[in-house]
Amino acid sequence: MDTGIKVGDLMTREPVTIDAGASLQQAAKLMADEHVGSLVIKKGGKLAGVITEQDIVRKAVLKNLNAQNTHVSNIMETKLITISPSEDIFKALKKMSESNIRHLPVMHKGEMVGFITIKDILKVQPELFDLLQDKIEIRQQEQRDYFAS
Repeated sequence: MDTGIKVGDLMTREPVTIDAGASLQQAAKLMADEHVGSLVIKKGGKLAGVITEQDIVRKAVLKNLNAQNTHVSNIMETKLITISPSEDIFKALKKMSESNIRHLPVMHKGEMVGFITIKDILKVQPELFDLLQDKIEIRQQEQRDYFAS
């Protein structure tokens, strides 16, 4: 299903970034100041990874890591799923849903040209929420069935 809207039309061209050597405390403060739930991690000016609020909670707080002394590079996600700016936003939403993520770096010729989040897509195409919700409910039922057996 194509919407006719391209990722490049909705992506944030200058996402909020932080250096890989920054502390988790600095990352959390930047997220709060910028009202974002994820940051693009740069190392030497290049995309190195992504860190989310969920990463901080699950990979650092839960393990009682010191937020001042732990670098974002220690918990950032480096196995990134990306998308091209020419792809339809439905494909972006599908990738996010299948991978259980809420954001995608947008790449063109090996360079990051933007960042797109599930919020960006749902602001423009709220009816896609119903499709996403159906997929989430199916996944949850499959998990319940798996653990019940």
